[in-house]
Amino acid sequence: MMDKPLINIKNLSVGFRSLSGKIMPVLRNVDLSVHCGESIGLVGESGSGKSTLALAAMGYLKRGLQVIDGVVQFEDHSMFTLTRTDLEGVRGGKLALIPQNSGQSLTPTSKIGTQLSEALKLHSSLDATHHKQRVIELLTQVRLPDPEAIFERYPHELSGGQQQRAAIAMALAGEPEALLLDEPTTGLDVTTQAHILELLRELAADTGMAMVYVSHDLGAIARVCDRVMVMYAGEIVLEGTTSQVLKTPIHPYAHGLLASIPKLSDAHLPQALDGRPPVPGDAGAGCAFADRCALVSNVCRKERPVLHRTPNGEHVRCHHFTDIDKMNSTAARSAVLAQTDNLSKAFPILTLGGLSIRYQQKGLLDDLSARLFGAEKILIPTVDDIYLEIRRGETVGLVGESGSGKSTILKSLAGLLSPAAGQVLFDLGSTGQSAPVQLPSVVEARGHDHLRAIQLIFQNPDDSLNPRHTIAEILAQPLTLYFGLTGDALYERSVSILERVRLGAHYLNRLPSQLSGGEKQRVAIARAFAAEPDLILCDEVTSALDVSVQAAVLALLNELKHEKGTTYIFVSHDLAVVKALSDRVAVLYQGRMCELGPSDAVYSYPSHPYTEVLLGAVLEPDPDSAPKLVADDIVELSPPAKGCAFQRRCPRRLGTICDEMVPEWQQGAGQHMIRCHIPLKELITLQKDA
Repeated sequence: MMDKPLINIKNLSVGFRSLSGKIMPVLRNVDLSVHCGESIGLVGESGSGKSTLALAAMGYLKRGLQVIDGVVQFEDHSMFTLTRTDLEGVRGGKLALIPQNSGQSLTPTSKIGTQLSEALKLHSSLDATHHKQRVIELLTQVRLPDPEAIFERYPHELSGGQQQRAAIAMALAGEPEALLLDEPTTGLDVTTQAHILELLRELAADTGMAMVYVSHDLGAIARVCDRVMVMYAGEIVLEGTTSQVLKTPIHPYAHGLLASIPKLSDAHLPQALDGRPPVPGDAGAGCAFADRCALVSNVCRKERPVLHRTPNGEHVRCHHFTDIDKMNSTAARSAVLAQTDNLSKAFPILTLGGLSIRYQQKGLLDDLSARLFGAEKILIPTVDDIYLEIRRGETVGLVGESGSGKSTILKSLAGLLSPAAGQVLFDLGSTGQSAPVQLPSVVEARGHDHLRAIQLIFQNPDDSLNPRHTIAEILAQPLTLYFGLTGDALYERSVSILERVRLGAHYLNRLPSQLSGGEKQRVAIARAFAAEPDLILCDEVTSALDVSVQAAVLALLNELKHEKGTTYIFVSHDLAVVKALSDRVAVLYQGRMCELGPSDAVYSYPSHPYTEVLLGAVLEPDPDSAPKLVADDIVELSPPAKGCAFQRRCPRRLGTICDEMVPEWQQGAGQHMIRCHIPLKELITLQKDA
């Protein structure tokens, strides 16, 4: 490493001026130095100042914020004193950003290839005749399927995960000396995330590129970062090597964050931190974490702790960090099991009978071609032949990579996509005495009761929150429509719902644009809960949440499930989250179900080779734990026309039988089923040996 840091931030304080004229600090006396080839992770709950600090390194602050004190330097440049022209010479080239919301960095009216070519024109010396070749290389690097086709597409024609990968490719186009990453792998499936992180590690090692990595995902931080800085209420509370911070955290807040993470090895719900972080300007005179800390004493409330340097080289802001061992008895993981007992006695609320869905439809030209030339266009279903019975009060997790059909199934159940074949039966009754009825395929044909009973929470809250409505108006819609609440009763119920998702009454008058991504997601969850539905379709509802809020939301979902018999279909790329909440898990690949069974059985004895691939790619918050990438790094646009859907990537492929024949279902113990040509006993033996 160089003696002189590439990024050097000293005593930085950033804040905004309130209506009364008081300065409200967002960052307080923060120091950050990053050398060439070094990767620094910034972690903490939403609102802790992580993104503000990362953006400040680029000489950028959100509207309304101002520098109160301190300096920000990149190389020899003082970032907040540079002219706009000089800043443009640094940003995007030497210093690049991958934002949390990929839509913020992609121009909706320009094709992906055009935008990446523009980045090469501005930030590289590459001749224009070689731009397309380089763009294709970049799109291939970030595992986008069919880069030639992606080159010609507009952002709206890509999924959220594909947009994020395009944004990563754009940031890498200028071969930056330093890369600022703000939740860069949010929304990516576990295998794509693992490969992207390996790419970033290789780039840092080969080019000496420095990285500042902002993330709620401590598994990702463990994989790519050398050092970790834990932030709370705008200040650094713990800094050390990745191993020190994630294995033996000596600050109570870091200890609580780690306890909030669901783990594959744990069948219990994680323990959320009590309370909420203070709002800017309300951190108090003492320790900002005092009201939530199990080690709090009088001195904590009176004196702000300084940042101590320990004999091990860590920096910690805590009066009682030497007593951290006491946290083991006060911050135990929740003893609540997410799984529901006696589900076998519950009656079905939803039955999918041979459900098939396709996005592409035959057009007039296809019909004309068939008549003239006898060539019937074959459309391979996006989702095909899904049989699944879900019981009232049950949580079924749908897992698989992007493109596996998880969200497509939810959209069809919500009435946003009409199935091509099969039926969906839904039972509105609460006693099991009524007969299930065919669910209308489009939402416009559904009655009032069905609209209330089935609620969908989107992955991206911007898709469902009206930007012109306040949070109060958003929550009022279901509360007034379904329950007739007005006046004080409406206000009290709205506040109660917000508090259950770790927000407060002061959010009611805000617009969605005034909230962070995690806060908007919590509002979307609150609105779904407001309808008191029988079935909630959860599409990546915790992907934008920090680990503590995620733990609280999981606890809330579990509480409603046991109190009200709420049923969930839970889609997530985070396999540990799925395990923490789900009674059963269905594993999907290219819209085909390949494994189904009780959560414990699927995770303990992953019988299907694809399930083995998924679990092997899971990132643990442990720098000594590396993902096990056992499948070929191939991104497929569609399943093969015949045979096993997973044949081209399977690490245990048998040969011709996999190419020619669709495997039959095999029945394991306890309703555990797999769809593979390898006999069940052999699969279990193979994977135990592995």
